[in-house]
Amino acid sequence: MHAVHSLLRYLATLALIIFMAIPAHASDALIGEWLGTLSTPGGNLRLLVTVTASDEDGFTATLESLDQAPGQQIPISAISMTETQMAFEIAAIGASYRGDWNAASRSYDGTFNQGAALPLSFARPDPSDMTGPVRPQDPVAPLPYREQDVRFDNPAAEDVWLAGTLTLPAGDGPFPAAILISGSGPQDRDESVWTHRPFAVLADHLTRQGIAVLRYDDRGYGESTGDFASGTSMDFATDAEAALAWLETHPEIDRSAIGLIGHSEGGLIAPVIAARNESVGFVVLLAGPGTTGQQVLLDQSIASARAAGRSEADLVSLQTLITQIMDAVRTAPDEAGARQALDGLLTAEALAQLGATPEQKTLLINQNVRPWTRAFLRFDPAPHLAGVVQPVLALNGSLDIQVLPHPNLAGLRAGLAGNRDATILELEGLNHMFQTARTGNVAEYAQIEETFNPAALALIGDWITERFAR
Repeated sequence: MHAVHSLLRYLATLALIIFMAIPAHASDALIGEWLGTLSTPGGNLRLLVTVTASDEDGFTATLESLDQAPGQQIPISAISMTETQMAFEIAAIGASYRGDWNAASRSYDGTFNQGAALPLSFARPDPSDMTGPVRPQDPVAPLPYREQDVRFDNPAAEDVWLAGTLTLPAGDGPFPAAILISGSGPQDRDESVWTHRPFAVLADHLTRQGIAVLRYDDRGYGESTGDFASGTSMDFATDAEAALAWLETHPEIDRSAIGLIGHSEGGLIAPVIAARNESVGFVVLLAGPGTTGQQVLLDQSIASARAAGRSEADLVSLQTLITQIMDAVRTAPDEAGARQALDGLLTAEALAQLGATPEQKTLLINQNVRPWTRAFLRFDPAPHLAGVVQPVLALNGSLDIQVLPHPNLAGLRAGLAGNRDATILELEGLNHMFQTARTGNVAEYAQIEETFNPAALALIGDWITERFAR
């Protein structure tokens, strides 16, 4: 899916991080910004810690991921920092950091631990270190269309208000419209990842073609309220339905031409909504699943392990183990049962086979007994796809290793066999993010300047306007 779901998942978003440490005595020399770059299998993460003095003669601080969530200030609950040492713990994910001051390099040099040890140094940033890579497709003002900040309630969920952006074409409506539904993991309205903003680029392209676009922050993220961690795909479907209901009341929107564009997990959610809401005008699936959730995650895990260089013999045994783990979680009657089953399955030998350490066992169990994971493993898109009568465009990149094209496009073809207007295409040379790629590996996402392949953008826009031109 969009945030890499595997049993060996590294830190996919820093929004979950809460630092725990011992109070320290404040020193003016330590106050301010400290920048570190963490190298992960998915690419480099620049982590900016901003330290300020607290009233208790200690420190308060915030953390910002310059590459994954620029502008999102994550509170640090406490931090231990002196002139000779910087340390923190991340109890929720079994991670910790400790660094000692290096006078020669003027940095705290240490190790980030999450079972595996990763080198990480924090130093005062140079202004050039704070800028991100070039993203030439990012929309730049002045824009030839209107933008509105919006907020709407989800009456099906307690305390969930969604905040977003509606872009409206120039001129008078009513306009056809698209609602963008993000991939897995907490996402902002732009589906920002590695400083790419694919939903901002897609909204810009479509609005220039006369199509209004509504995109919103996931519940509990950005400016939206609610609890993301306890939600499942079906909960997130009610958020998108709230967006649909709100958009139907907008005076500049053509109610008969409101469609859903779902990426990755959003491509699972969109058919669910369309099958039970006749008011949906069209559906666009971008790397949408066509197989069961368990098969998606299994295929993704093996593809990621293969890309990491695991031997074919290793992959056979790894597939057997991962299947056992997923079966245990999927068939467990409740979270407690899933937790008990995994505790027995994740022996020292099994953890080693997964590339994990004994210290990561609790983390792996916690990740895989979440409501989202248990529900996703049980999900079958086939009955929902069969109920979609609206026009459907389904696209998948040939280099996608998160939602593999061959099994998932085959599943979509079978599920949509009774649909009179279903276009299902594999786009050569594109990855899961619909970038022009070389290998499709996650580590490439940040390195590629292109945010969204222009030909894919044109294909989506043209397909919609052919059916819903004003």
